[in-house]
Amino acid sequence: MAIAAGTEAPDFELRTQHGEPVRLSDLRGRRNVLLVFYPFAFTGVCTGELGAIQKELPRLQNEDVQVLGISSDSQFSQRVFADREGLEFPLLADFWPHGGAARAYGVFDEEKGCALRGSFVIDKAGVVRWSIVNGLPDARDEQEYLRVLASL
Repeated sequence: MAIAAGTEAPDFELRTQHGEPVRLSDLRGRRNVLLVFYPFAFTGVCTGELGAIQKELPRLQNEDVQVLGISSDSQFSQRVFADREGLEFPLLADFWPHGGAARAYGVFDEEKGCALRGSFVIDKAGVVRWSIVNGLPDARDEQEYLRVLASL
């Protein structure tokens, strides 16, 4: 079960598609975070969702908000995926321990070995303010992210 709003966001350190480490707690006090877990790079729904985020990136990501995509794909797969799709925000590799961050947020599907479609808005204090978890075939609405982030 996904962590609830009002909960302190579990910290993690993962590598981006470029091999750079990102620690969630390093953003505390500086930026809100839109954390978007997705099952796999190169799949139809994931490609569509992340493409929609990229299209809205100028409205989603700014000096107050950092967008982070996370899947259990390797950093190298994330790099090729981001380059191919023109994604200009960090894609984090939750590769090893496999799905560790997704498990901490309660959105890892143990049977399928991938993250569910879980999204979390984390405020500057490091508290989850909003979340949604969709089934694997069900895309999320990037417009909902805009509405939630505008309310912070």
